[in-house]
Amino acid sequence: MKKVLVTGATGFIGRHSLPLLHQAGYEVHAVSGSRPVQASDEVAWHCSDLLDSVALASLVHEVKPSHVLHFAWYAIPGKFWTASENLDWVKATVGLMQAFHAEGGERFVAAGSCAEYDWSFGHCSELTTPCRPATLYGAAKYSTQLLLEAWAKQTGMSSAWGRVFFLYGPDEYPARLVPSVINALLQEEPARCTHGEQVRDFMHVEDVAAAFVALLGSEVKGVVNIASGTPVPLKQLVYAIADQMNRRDLVQLGAIPAGAGDPAELTANVCRLREEVGFRPRYSLHDGLALTVASMQAAKAL
Repeated sequence: MKKVLVTGATGFIGRHSLPLLHQAGYEVHAVSGSRPVQASDEVAWHCSDLLDSVALASLVHEVKPSHVLHFAWYAIPGKFWTASENLDWVKATVGLMQAFHAEGGERFVAAGSCAEYDWSFGHCSELTTPCRPATLYGAAKYSTQLLLEAWAKQTGMSSAWGRVFFLYGPDEYPARLVPSVINALLQEEPARCTHGEQVRDFMHVEDVAAAFVALLGSEVKGVVNIASGTPVPLKQLVYAIADQMNRRDLVQLGAIPAGAGDPAELTANVCRLREEVGFRPRYSLHDGLALTVASMQAAKAL
């Protein structure tokens, strides 16, 4: 049986990947860095600090995974763009790659970011768009991707790198766009937004997780954009939420300024994901938002 080690398994994407991996026939081993999680029939949980090189090597030696799905990274909202912890995670990921190879690992798939690209190009292709990250976070991710690619080529290990664009779904950090709009409307308060002309590619978090599971199970190597391929202006997304909640009257476009350096367009070419990996998302934007709204409404009612 294929055995997969999932890092960042309690995170926004990671936790959604676990049942999908089990359904795909993997023996699933998940890592929690902060607290032990009760084992289940589907997932074996391990509590380990991946930034501790000795603990990391011990974990990989114990599990001896055939596959790794690596989501773990420093991800504190508002801080991760410039945090020095990004450098720690470059080192930790390299250590994980080395330990995995030493134990005979076969395929290593990790999560990257659209922040690796030069955003001035707007529409980003893995094959043609240059990577010129504008932040430490983007630079750390891109450096790690280059190291993984070179290490895999040198050792013969199979590897792939999923560049995530924009995602949403239940239990997302409340200050982010989708939950902030939903929460405002649930409280019957104005949803204060920027002008909303920025074009982005949003994908439901369950589909993002499913795309990574599909990528892990494929033979595709190198960088693959993880996105829906259906970009929309942000104001269209905001109004879609408001219409589902019958509160379009509370939307205030232009109430806050757009961020400095916020590109007019940041979208993904998804040909590799669709044609080579063979993946298409399950949820349309309308259906994914409906699920998210319903989840947050239910949570508020508790």
